[in-house]
Amino acid sequence: MEPVLSIQNITKNYGPIQALKNVSFDVPAGSVFGILGPNGSGKTTMLGIILDILIADAGTYSWFGGMQKDAARKQIGSLLETPNFYHYMPAIDNLEITASIRQAGLDDRNRVLQLIGLAERKDSKFQTFSLGMKQRLAIGAALLGRPKVLVLDEPTNGLDPAGIAEIRSLIKTLNKEGITIVIASHLLDEIEKVCTHVAILKKGTLLLDGPVNDVLRCVDQIEVRAADLLQLQNILQKMNGINKIQLADNSLLLTCAPGVIPEQVNSFCSNRGLVLSHLVLKKKSLETKFMELTS
Repeated sequence: MEPVLSIQNITKNYGPIQALKNVSFDVPAGSVFGILGPNGSGKTTMLGIILDILIADAGTYSWFGGMQKDAARKQIGSLLETPNFYHYMPAIDNLEITASIRQAGLDDRNRVLQLIGLAERKDSKFQTFSLGMKQRLAIGAALLGRPKVLVLDEPTNGLDPAGIAEIRSLIKTLNKEGITIVIASHLLDEIEKVCTHVAILKKGTLLLDGPVNDVLRCVDQIEVRAADLLQLQNILQKMNGINKIQLADNSLLLTCAPGVIPEQVNSFCSNRGLVLSHLVLKKKSLETKFMELTS
C-alpha cells in the first residue's frame, strides 16, 4: 500500500544548528505514527516542514503519493500549539468560528463533538472544561472537514493522568475511524501505548524507524559469573544462541536469541566442567532501551 506521507532526505538548519540531518521515512496509511525523541531532537521542525509552515533546506516530502500541496493540505488536520478558544463561549460556537476561519466543516460540528465525546457538553462554556476536555475540543477543531490525516504535536503535554488517558483513548478511536495519525512526542510511554509505527530522532538524526514492536522490542539479558571469567567467556563463545557477551561489574552480560533461557546456559557450562556462582535473568525495560538509543 502506498504511504500517506513519504519523507526523503529532509535537512533543516537554523544558522549553525542543524535541526534535521538527511531524514527519510514513510508513514503507512491507517497507522498511528509516532515521531519520538528528546526535546530538541527536531520533532516539531519536522512537523512544521510537512505542514508547509517551514521550508526545508534540502530534501523532499510528498502526501498521498504526490498529490499537489494545496489539495493535500485540505486532507490534513493539525494541532501544533495550545488551542486558542474563547473562554466565555460554548464548544459549539467555538467550533463555528474555527470552521468559518478555515472555510470548511461548518456543518460538521455535531459529528465532531460526538466523535470526541463532547456532544453532551456542546453548550458548555470552554472555561468550564477540564484540561483533557479542552484538548479534545482542540483535536475536534482539527477534525472539521473530515481530514484523512491528523498531525499532533505533543498532544498530552501538560495534562494530568486523567487527561492523558482521555487523549490516548480518543486517538485510538479516531484511528479506528480510518484516520492516519502522526504524533510528535518525547514521552516513550505515550508512543508505546497508542502508536503502531515510530521514528526515533536524536539531535536531528534518524536513529530507527518501523513498527513499534520491532523498533522498541526489548531483548532480555542473562547475567552470569564464575571464579574464572576468562574461562567462562571462552566457553560461552561456543554456545549457540548467544549473540553478544559484555563484561560488566565482574560479570558477563549475555544478549541471547529468543528462546534461550538461563537453565540452558547453566547446563552448557556445567557439562564443560565450569560451575556458575551467579546466574540471573535481567529484564530490560523500554525506558532502558530508549535511553540507550538516545543518550
